[in-house]
Amino acid sequence: MVEIPNKLYFRIGDVSKLAGVEPYVLRFWESEFPMLNPKKSGTNQRLYRRKDVETILEIKHLLYEKRFTIEGARSVIKQQRSRSGPKPAPKPAPRQGGLFPELAHSARAEKVERIRTELTAILDMLGR
Repeated sequence: MVEIPNKLYFRIGDVSKLAGVEPYVLRFWESEFPMLNPKKSGTNQRLYRRKDVETILEIKHLLYEKRFTIEGARSVIKQQRSRSGPKPAPKPAPRQGGLFPELAHSARAEKVERIRTELTAILDMLGR
């Protein structure tokens, strides 16, 4: 098991050393595994996140130790991701109407009426 340092981003050289593969292998895996999509820095250098490094280690394990093909490893990783699946978005908190919703509604209605009156006055000044 490889100890992944607690960093926000990893450069390709760092990931190469952690995984024990050459940088060109990582670039090839990016083309074969769509889930590997490192960000690019302003200088166009690849910046891998921790999740990417974990995926790379999983790919290496599947290809080098379990002897999967690229296609087989890709499908295994897709299945693992679909099983864990995206977490459903939390439900938004219900809108608060205040302690007295009937008063909030009437206050809102009063504002709308006041705005309507002001707009009518402006139209009258403009001569409609």
